[in-house]
Amino acid sequence: MRTLDDFSRPVEYLSPLDKYLGMIVRDWAEKHVIPYRRSFDEDWQEHELIEPAFKRLMGELGFQRILFPEDLGGWGLGHSDYLGTGAFRILEEVARADSGMAVAFGVIFWPLLMICVEPHVNRRLCEEFAPMFCGTSEPVFAANAMTEPQGGADIENLEVLKGSTIQTTARLEGDEWVINGHKLWPTNSGGVARLFGVVCTTNPGSTDPNDFAFIFVPADTPGVTQSPPYQKAGMAADKNGDIWLENVRVPSWYRAHGPGDDLKYFKEVISFGNMGSVAFVCGVMLNVYEILYDYCSNTYFRGKPLKENDDVAGVLADIASSLQVIRLTGYQLARMLDRPDLYGDRWSNEIVAKGRAIKYFACDRALEELGKAVKLMGACGSDRVCDVEKHWRDLKIVQLWMGGKQLCQMEVARWFFDCETL
Repeated sequence: MRTLDDFSRPVEYLSPLDKYLGMIVRDWAEKHVIPYRRSFDEDWQEHELIEPAFKRLMGELGFQRILFPEDLGGWGLGHSDYLGTGAFRILEEVARADSGMAVAFGVIFWPLLMICVEPHVNRRLCEEFAPMFCGTSEPVFAANAMTEPQGGADIENLEVLKGSTIQTTARLEGDEWVINGHKLWPTNSGGVARLFGVVCTTNPGSTDPNDFAFIFVPADTPGVTQSPPYQKAGMAADKNGDIWLENVRVPSWYRAHGPGDDLKYFKEVISFGNMGSVAFVCGVMLNVYEILYDYCSNTYFRGKPLKENDDVAGVLADIASSLQVIRLTGYQLARMLDRPDLYGDRWSNEIVAKGRAIKYFACDRALEELGKAVKLMGACGSDRVCDVEKHWRDLKIVQLWMGGKQLCQMEVARWFFDCETL
């Protein structure tokens, strides 16, 4: 009998640790998530079912510590040569169980990438925030506060807009930043996150990269207000809401790096976001494969299993083929992030564009194949009991974020075809 592990991953890219981390996360998923995930949609506000699973993964098993240096209580993945592939393995296993949980878990590390990853570790901020994540067995969330009401994902369109649409301002007064603005939709907002990485401008309307600022703001800082979470079509385990910052004051050294470098390393965050998105897609498709294998083996048509019908087998083959390609290209992207000596800086326009290409290809192809799976299973495909419709709803949200397909297309065209005005 074939299993999800028969889909290829480039084993030469993986460290010995990756195998064991994957096994630990899979065991967690089987015990703490998959048996309960059908009830997650109704748990979108309180997280009474979702929170204990997060506590086990992040706090008790310690996965929220992975980026911090070992001497600060972390696992040291921030200076590992297998950061990308290790993250991909973990994220696909979490997403196989529930991609909303994978997003909420993965985004913890988005702002921390700015300060915990070689070659741009900010030791002072690592020492400041490590106790928050490494000194507890409770789950601790972080969030990237970047999207804004007036421009949405324009903030990520850095090559053309260069931060000129950012309305959240940071003004230096003595040894403090004073921040004012409104963010919406960040993963782990809605009252969840304890730490925000806030995208700001020090000069509204400026296209000077030196005016782009990434500043850390603890969620309990005076002047920070959060809305309740929104109810979405899917991804109940990922809370999203509004964040208002009114004369919020934080120390001047809470800026991740400084003029020019904040913008540069924020592009690296986008690269890891592309890679993580592909891992979420891959995890979803792996579980859909498992569901289809069981359904088509145990549902009979004219006296034989459904999978033995030629037309059905052709659809199953298409789904398996897409998963095979998505997984291989996803791991290749992860390895490209691990080897800047071969592929170039993770924050380069080239790596951002290549990651965008793989991200939107994976999302488009996976949603097409999930549509086939729903139709193949008939009424069972739309029935919540089978979980395929949940994956379908969740995966649509992966396709929409980080600027959606359109920003992906623009950045791919800009790099590969030297387009200048997109």
